[in-house]
Amino acid sequence: MLGFFLRLLPFWVREPLLIVIGSVIGLRLLHIAVLEKEWAPAGIGTVFLLLAAVSIHRVVRAVRARRGASAWAAEAGLPGQPQPVAARSAAPPVPPAAPAPPKEIHAGVQVFAAFAVFGVLAASVWLGPRLLPPEGEGDGTPRAAACPGEEDAKGEKTPDAYKKADVVTGADLCEALNTPDLAGLLGTPGEIATTASGDNGTAALTGGKVARPVAEVRFDTYTVNVSVTYNKLSMDQYVKLMEFGNETDVRKSTVLDRSAVFFSQPTMAIEIDLGGGGTGGPVTDGPLARNLAVALDGKDRGGYCEVTVWSDAGTLPDDNALLDIAETVLPAIPERAA
Repeated sequence: MLGFFLRLLPFWVREPLLIVIGSVIGLRLLHIAVLEKEWAPAGIGTVFLLLAAVSIHRVVRAVRARRGASAWAAEAGLPGQPQPVAARSAAPPVPPAAPAPPKEIHAGVQVFAAFAVFGVLAASVWLGPRLLPPEGEGDGTPRAAACPGEEDAKGEKTPDAYKKADVVTGADLCEALNTPDLAGLLGTPGEIATTASGDNGTAALTGGKVARPVAEVRFDTYTVNVSVTYNKLSMDQYVKLMEFGNETDVRKSTVLDRSAVFFSQPTMAIEIDLGGGGTGGPVTDGPLARNLAVALDGKDRGGYCEVTVWSDAGTLPDDNALLDIAETVLPAIPERAA
């Protein structure tokens, strides 16, 4: 189809267009080949440049032929040439019949064909990234886990607590957390996310009236969990409650001019015995997790965002990693209204 439209274009439109397209695409592919050190783009780019060179050769030949035809016509039609006497008595030679000029294509068809060609090229550029398989797919390269989309949540009822304008969803948190830089912030830049999830939950003992969205991204080494609790608990009140809990290594801090607190707390581990007729075991303490709770606004009106990191081996990253993660996620969470 593209070749048909190109044939409809006049020579002096088609060939310059092919020269521009071939040169631009060829040079771009060669640039990519140099950056990525790949041979395939270099070969394809060379083909485009050769096609552009062929079009340039055609244009040069056409220009020379047109100049030669003009010179021949001027020489044949020069007035006042001296003629021999014998030639005057002879009958004048009959000039050869000029070839019939080629039938010109209607101007409207040419305009339509030109717009069609540019439309096809624009559609190819726009649809190309969407139609091509994602990078790494089909070549055995593992891909990072993606957050669930809106279509994955169809059929699930969102609690009424999420109807407020300043409340984010679990999907929003997941998108803010699951960034390409997350593994680097944890100190494991070579790892990719194996799972990513988001959930629209509510805080315990609130009857579903307090929204508590949660997002979690798991790597081979660490697991990162981010939650937002939309209650009226300030950071000072939260720290006082820790005196009655099992939190350790409590340290106050600030993040983006907001009150914050670091603390450590063991995760929960559930042992399940599938033999002997038992259905389960007691809930025990799992690996230690490091937490960072940050107020939802600078005036600490209530509510907090909590970043939790742990590993199955019990190792923990530096507190600066939690600070960096919080600074990455907090801009996606609207501040509490007055």
